[in-house]
Amino acid sequence: MFIEIKNKYLRITSIVFYVIILFFCALQLNFLWLFGFSPRYADIKRPSQQVGSELYTTDGKLIGRYYRENRTPIKYDEIAPSAVKALIAREDARFYSHFGIDFVSLLSSGISTATGDKRGASTITQQLAKNLYRTRYNKSQGITRYIPLVRSIIPKLKEWLTSIKLESNYSKEDIITMYLNTVSFGNNAYGIKTASRVYFDKDAIELTVPESALLIGLLKATSSYNPFKYPERAIENRNITLSQMNKYKYLSDSDLKKYQEEKLVLRPGNNTESANGDSYLRAAVDKYLAKWCEENNIDLYEDGLKIYTTIDSRLQKYAEEAMSSQMRILQKRFYAAWGNEDPWEDSEGNKIDYPNRALKTTELYKFLKSKFKNQEDSINHYVNLKKKMKVFSWYGDRDTLFSTMDSIKYYGKILNTGMMSLDPFSGKIKVWIGGVNNKYFKYDHVNQSKRQAGSTFKPFVYLAALQNGMTPCDTLIDKPVSIPYKLNGKIEYWEPKNADWSNSYMSMSLRWAMSKSVNTITAQLTQKVGPENVVKWANECGIESKIAAVPSVGLGSNDVTVFEMVRAYGTFLNKGVRTDPILVEKITDLDDNIIEEFTAKTKRVLTEEIAWLMLYMFRGSMEEPGGTSQALWGWDLFKKNNQIGGKTGTSSDYVDGWYMGITKDLVTGVWVGNDERSAHFQNSEQGEGSRTALPMFAKFMEKVYNDPNSGYTYGQFPKPTTKITIKYDCPSPRISRDTTSTDSLAIDSLQQVDPTIIEEQTNNEPENTPQIRENNKSSNSQSLQTPTPPTPLSNKEERDLRRKQKQEEKEKKKNND
Repeated sequence: MFIEIKNKYLRITSIVFYVIILFFCALQLNFLWLFGFSPRYADIKRPSQQVGSELYTTDGKLIGRYYRENRTPIKYDEIAPSAVKALIAREDARFYSHFGIDFVSLLSSGISTATGDKRGASTITQQLAKNLYRTRYNKSQGITRYIPLVRSIIPKLKEWLTSIKLESNYSKEDIITMYLNTVSFGNNAYGIKTASRVYFDKDAIELTVPESALLIGLLKATSSYNPFKYPERAIENRNITLSQMNKYKYLSDSDLKKYQEEKLVLRPGNNTESANGDSYLRAAVDKYLAKWCEENNIDLYEDGLKIYTTIDSRLQKYAEEAMSSQMRILQKRFYAAWGNEDPWEDSEGNKIDYPNRALKTTELYKFLKSKFKNQEDSINHYVNLKKKMKVFSWYGDRDTLFSTMDSIKYYGKILNTGMMSLDPFSGKIKVWIGGVNNKYFKYDHVNQSKRQAGSTFKPFVYLAALQNGMTPCDTLIDKPVSIPYKLNGKIEYWEPKNADWSNSYMSMSLRWAMSKSVNTITAQLTQKVGPENVVKWANECGIESKIAAVPSVGLGSNDVTVFEMVRAYGTFLNKGVRTDPILVEKITDLDDNIIEEFTAKTKRVLTEEIAWLMLYMFRGSMEEPGGTSQALWGWDLFKKNNQIGGKTGTSSDYVDGWYMGITKDLVTGVWVGNDERSAHFQNSEQGEGSRTALPMFAKFMEKVYNDPNSGYTYGQFPKPTTKITIKYDCPSPRISRDTTSTDSLAIDSLQQVDPTIIEEQTNNEPENTPQIRENNKSSNSQSLQTPTPPTPLSNKEERDLRRKQKQEEKEKKKNND
């Protein structure tokens, strides 16, 4: 029953009181969606501070962050006391005496506003409520936001309610800490810890009184008082804060005078904690975790995660050093080779107008066409207008005057690279290099760029042969071949050529042929096993890109990524078990509680015997005569019977250079080339994978082996744990110069390479180096008469010769048709 109140004024007061209660209840509950979101009790207990996530290497090195607001929360005792005092003096002098709403300030503010002097009355707690719960954002407002005046009052009332809730749940120290962890200090620095680094390169606890006063003063207007842009204004504003500290007895008069006279000294911080960590790796992890974040309703940029990648900081450093060293050399080589000549050519060696073709694909060109109504003269004038810009160079950012066309031409000649190193036993990616410079080249050449694999794809042909019952000792002859195939219902013939455009007519074991990378034998083998089987086994090992089952499949005519190739080669080292690489090991919250741990998915796709035989085949690139990896002897890589297997790869016209290297612990893939496929090296001396990509692998592994703390040592490939029933011990004959004749070669039938251990060594050669000795034993050799090697052709002569050969082939095909 309701109690009847007869007193008129008391009745009106009671009604008003009940209406206020009902109004605030409706406000809190967002009645009929009128008022928008208000934080609940659970929200107050678990405030969201939009904390960015941190990215670490597997050994705990911070390498980047994800954030929309760059902040790192800290505790109260990690904040300089002078910063707390400056905040209270400047923002909320009665902070310790009110309960979230300062009615004295409200009254004072109201009087000041009435007299024309607008003055804020928000407490620190109210400002925290606004920052934490975004009470003034559209999504926090309901239908009332369309009503003038009301839309200003409702958010303020919600801030009052939220402030009271905060004060009832947190101590004053907690509120100060949350506030200083939340607010923006300008220059993309959120929170006092980040601000201390950005402006003074120190921890927040180390701030001096003037530094604290400057940071707190920034809260009034971060842009207007930006000390980097407006140092005089910043000092003036800092001194106002110091005066307020003096007014409220936090500073003596003598200290005030001393601090106000102190000069502004900024030390911009350059640490990774306050940087977005712009890198290929950061972008790759973002992509890697996209599905996981969606499934778990997690925001990588706001939920304060600690993400521990599988990347080894030592190996990553060595890989980056090797990449930088080798790519500088290659870029110089590329410029020197072409000189003032444009490097863009089609497959027939004809020059193409790459700059204009590239321009027409840009949004700028589409805009100019629309603006100038297809008036080419006006468009050309604009795109050739020079302006100041920074461009990439191997000596740091370069200031220059470039037009749009100049820029297109410049970047059209820059070589790029992709490199990845994998531990296939655990599936952990140890090294990730997406390109030469993430600032200028965002495209990741590990998992985004697909390029022709060249001869690095050949091992899948030999794998298919082993799966088809052949052995490493089976032989084929290096001879010209003509392979028929159907194209649009018509019979065509494919006639592959070896890299040197010649044939030896020698009978070669499969191991020798793969080691020498003989195209004609690979083509014959592909025909024997069937292109579809080559594709099948490439897919089984980890190649996911679409591969056309054509006769040339084994020569790497299809496009693949570095990521796929490394995963596939990892299957051979991991005893036939395909491992899907992982880039993240575990994720924790800010308190180091584990949220998720990641393990690699595995699947057996080869028998251990076949996998071991493939490793034996890969070793041939170092052990067989003319093996394509033997340039590795030039580095400090072969101590303690160390074994390395690998495969070089070069696509047509030296556009793409590859090297796939295998050690007992790691599989590493390297690609080198130009993003514009019509730009390429001119000849084998410049552009073969053994001269572009292989040295990067060699430099990397040399650094790894020479570091006793890297965790990676010399050693032989894992021994088979199953019986090897397939014949494989069939060493190839050594080819050496016959000293009895200056124009003949000899095949030494006695001097052969032991497939496991090479016993003879000299003091001048690395351990395990196969010996290529002079041979006088005519009774033990047969001569292969060959003409005296001709004088090497110049770059231009070799290019002209290749063009002539291609033209002759083209004419021959035309005549056959």
